[in-house]
Amino acid sequence: MSRPTIQNVAVLMGGWSAEREVSLVSGAAVAGGLKSAGYQVTSIDVQRDMGALLTRLYPKPDVVFNALHGRYGEDGCVQGLLNILDIPYTHSGLLASALAMDKPAAKSIFAAAGIKVAEHVIASREQLAAGEVMAAPYVIKPLNEGSSVGVHIVGDGDNYSPAGDSWPYGPKVMVERFVPGRELTVAVMGDRALGVTEITTKRGFYDYDAKYAKGGSEHHLPADIPGKIAAEACRISLLAHDQLGCRGVSRADIRFDGKDLYILEVNTQPGMTPTSLVPEQAAYADISFPELVGWMVENAACD
Repeated sequence: MSRPTIQNVAVLMGGWSAEREVSLVSGAAVAGGLKSAGYQVTSIDVQRDMGALLTRLYPKPDVVFNALHGRYGEDGCVQGLLNILDIPYTHSGLLASALAMDKPAAKSIFAAAGIKVAEHVIASREQLAAGEVMAAPYVIKPLNEGSSVGVHIVGDGDNYSPAGDSWPYGPKVMVERFVPGRELTVAVMGDRALGVTEITTKRGFYDYDAKYAKGGSEHHLPADIPGKIAAEACRISLLAHDQLGCRGVSRADIRFDGKDLYILEVNTQPGMTPTSLVPEQAAYADISFPELVGWMVENAACD
């Protein structure tokens, strides 16, 4: 690995979203990888105190590695702050981050680019409680959360309704047609797709616990699918990355129904935990973890 051209890196982690604990694990792994690659690293557990964060970012680091997940860290908020401070940061900029996190907006962009997406409607919780707005099976999702937070599959006879304490994600709900089939994911690094992984789980679907609990899922890399399907999964993942205006690393989540590929969403801040998919795909492409995070730092930018 070549000698770093960047010296001082601040790793932002934690935050106060529903994904705080995962972010702390990602941030610790990133800090270790960057130190192995020869960088000077300051780890910052971000709290809901912007004054304290500004203090920790002075004197300014050369680059911020944004290891935050979920709202405020992944939706353009912290990206806007770093743009104002003129500190280059990893991953996507403000607009791409905001668009990717807003599921209806992202799906509109994908569809306009010719990428298949699952049919959906936006409904109030009251509309959903009053009667089905779509024939089961369908998927209920928050409009702007990640890591499958709040996702619930509604099957025939399921009377689940997102109400009260079980739904702290706002008054609107995305109701999306359930696409049966196989769960695929593709990491994009700059201008190339790294590979296709199939994810299987005994939990019924790839929910938050399946993503992060030890043994919650199995990753099959490369996915046992026809080469033509794998190539198309890579193509649409790179296209979605470009159409959103992403930079650095992203990860597309895809459903394959045996005939067609449907993009569910693009994650602009993929996990960097020991069970995460992007480091795994990078290793498959002969890119070590220190090389991966080093590349991300060296390619950091402001809008």
